This record gives sequence, structure tokens and C-alpha cells, in this order.
Amino acid sequence: MIESKAIIEAGATIGEGSTIGDYCFIGKHVVIGKNNIIGSHVILDGNTTIGDNNSIDTHSVLGTAPQDIRTNSDKVGLLIGDNNRIGSHTFITAGTEHGGLTTTVGDNNQLEDGIHIGHDVQMANHCVMQEDAALGGHVIVGEHVIFGKDAAVHQFVEIGNFASLADGAALTQDLPPYCTAEGNRAKITGLHQASLDKYLSAEEVTDIKKAYIQLFTNASPKEQALSALQIQQPTVCKILYRFIADSKRGIPFKRKNNAK
Repeated sequence: MIESKAIIEAGATIGEGSTIGDYCFIGKHVVIGKNNIIGSHVILDGNTTIGDNNSIDTHSVLGTAPQDIRTNSDKVGLLIGDNNRIGSHTFITAGTEHGGLTTTVGDNNQLEDGIHIGHDVQMANHCVMQEDAALGGHVIVGEHVIFGKDAAVHQFVEIGNFASLADGAALTQDLPPYCTAEGNRAKITGLHQASLDKYLSAEEVTDIKKAYIQLFTNASPKEQALSALQIQQPTVCKILYRFIADSKRGIPFKRKNNAK
């Protein structure tokens, strides 16, 4: 470890090979794994645990108290996995007592500059958040999700695997797997074709396109479409069915706008 004009409180744990930039503050309960690069003027506080091989760029603030007036606990925290790239001026708060205690960011995520991640967010792996995107509290994010520049997500929203949110979109309802949404308020406009081509087989892509048409472009009621989708065999279709059936905030779509 190389220390450079940083304040590191007694009790903090810093793993082998990790470097701390000038004028950082590392709180006493912070645990940093191996081979991390912490840029200058970064604040890591609270019960924050960071895995291995992450980079955190300048002026980011991670693990501070949640922006929730109901929380006054020293048990809440932040957990960051491995191989994440966190841009400058990123702000990620700790969890709350009523939201599971811990905000979590998984592995291999890319958070660009100016990102905001609220309390109790649960982000999986391989996600990309472009500049100035923001997640409200209690948001659940699946794997391989892409957020465009300035995209914003309302609290308690869930986003499925391989979904995408366009630049400037404001999402207030749950976004199913494989789908893309645009606008304010964001509505589903089609499938996230880039992810389909990259991560699914040709047969799975065909199956998911049929399911999408059945759900969002046919005239049949949602309940009828879900009933038909439930009995289909392909796993990708069952994943889509289960997400929609379990949605608590509803799905943002208008059939007349979906022609794909």
C-alpha cells in the first residue's frame, strides 16, 4: 500500500497492492481488498467493504449515511464486489434498517462519472451506468443492464437482466428482462437487441421475440398473454413471465406504440 497525504483512521483495513490517492478519507470501519486504486479526494466511510481489483476515481463518496430520515444506525453499510470501475464524483450511500441494511454493487460493473446510487440498491454484475445516471433507494438491478446518460430510476423499481434504459429516460415502473425503455415517463419500446445477440442463442432470441410480441404487440389482454406464456417451455420465456407476474409497480408499456 502507498499512502499519500490521506487520512486513514485507525481500524481501517487496506489490502495488499491497494493504493490510496492524495487527500482521501478512509473511515475506521472501512475494509478495502487487494489491488484497488483509490483516486485523490475520495471519501470511503461507514461500514463499507470493497473487494479486489476495483478503481474508484477522484472526488467520489461511498458508504456515507443513507438519505433517509428514518435511519439512525451504525449497523448499515455498503458492499462493493470485485473488478468494478467507478468514475469520478460518484455517490453511493449505505443501506437502511428497513431496507436490508446494506447497499450492494456486485462484480465487473462500470459506473461512469457523476453516478448516484441510493440506499438499499441491489445491483448485480456486468452493468453499465453512463454519466450522471441515478438510482433511487431500494432499486433492484439484474445482470448486464445498461443505463444511458442522465437516466433516472424511481425508488423501489426492479430492472431485469439484459434490459436497457435510454439516455435521459425516467423510469417509474419495473422494466422486464431483455427490454429497452425510453422517454419521460419511460415506456418499453422494444427488445434490447445488442444483449440478445451477444448473450442468447439464435433459438433463444427467436423465443423471446415471440414472447415479446405475445405480451406487448398483440391485442390480447395482459392476463391472457401471461397465461399463454406461462405454459411455454423455453427458459427465457418463463423468466420473462415470472418477472411480469411478480411486478409490484407494473410494467411501462403502451401496445399501440410497440410495433417491433
